[in-house]
Amino acid sequence: MNEEFEQALAQIEDEKGISRVELLSMIEASLAAAFRKDYGEKDQNIVVEFLPETLSAKVFDVKTVVAEVEDPQKELDVEAAQALKKGAKVGDEIKTEITPASGTNYGRIAAQTAKQVIIQKLREAERNAQFSDFKAKERTLQNGIIQRVEGDTVVVDLGKGTGVLFPSEQIRGEKYSVGQRIKVLVLHVEPTAKGPKITLSRSHPDMVRQLFEIEVPEIFNGTVEIKAVAREAGSRSKIAVMSTQEGIDPIGSCVGQKGTRVQTVMSELGGEKIDIIEWDEDPVKFIANALSPAKIVNVQLDDEAKEAKVGVLEDQLSLAIGKAGQNVRLAARLTGWKIDIAGENMGETAEGEIVAEAEPTDEAPEAEAATEETPAEEPQS
Repeated sequence: MNEEFEQALAQIEDEKGISRVELLSMIEASLAAAFRKDYGEKDQNIVVEFLPETLSAKVFDVKTVVAEVEDPQKELDVEAAQALKKGAKVGDEIKTEITPASGTNYGRIAAQTAKQVIIQKLREAERNAQFSDFKAKERTLQNGIIQRVEGDTVVVDLGKGTGVLFPSEQIRGEKYSVGQRIKVLVLHVEPTAKGPKITLSRSHPDMVRQLFEIEVPEIFNGTVEIKAVAREAGSRSKIAVMSTQEGIDPIGSCVGQKGTRVQTVMSELGGEKIDIIEWDEDPVKFIANALSPAKIVNVQLDDEAKEAKVGVLEDQLSLAIGKAGQNVRLAARLTGWKIDIAGENMGETAEGEIVAEAEPTDEAPEAEAATEETPAEEPQS
């Protein structure tokens, strides 16, 4: 193979992320377009086979044998096919070589056509490679640099692509500046004519899940599992964890020595409070854990309606409900149960609506920190 041609292929392959097979296919398509411009006829289906070893090409008119011709450019009836190839039958492919004589050159317009075809196909292949790359990264954390801020929308440079952080996916109260390094969740990737549209998020519950996977080796290797996440971005999150291996404390693993692990996650989220509770198969125990830091007296379940009535002492009522109902609301999202909180000798109840697990909210909540104290084994809420 020609050394300069080989180097050019390798360079494009490395820079654009396009395989050599695809590049050679583009060259064949561009040569076919050039031949069609100068020498092609209306009823020909031009196919070029490029030979990189000699930098030469063979041109064929390729047709498929059919019982009844519908597309004369690509199809041939049995009788006509047998005139070209004895014994041809329906389904066979007939290739007739129509390579120009040696020394024949393409005209200026044909050469320009070939150039345009290969540029267009390079762009298409680059967009497809970019889309496939980022599609595989959906719901994962990526590092980026803020490229520009357009009103309330933030454009983030992700290296081989650019993503958009819309206001609804931002943590309310966070400030963004050009050149700032930032961790973002690739929320959704869809193809467009100009390349992949990459939607990013910092408010999605999976952001918390991914940060803990990075910070906690036990979660990364599977000995501790995050079963559910409920989040009000910028204010507070609750995560339910369990151990898959005897002898490992799931809450202690996530908190870390002197709270270092959970503090790192909280810092990345701008100081968002995080409650780590133990998941339990028993819904009564799970609901009681989810309402931490409040101490629960009893839980009555209505399995059919998936509702839970929770009794607490009067001095625990405010803790169970939380500021503006946040604690019970997050507990309901975490467990999937509608929760009614009732204090002794009190007629008032607080309800937490069921919110599907790991579904992003349309709007980020107000960033107000809860003031209740949590037990020693859990981080400050």
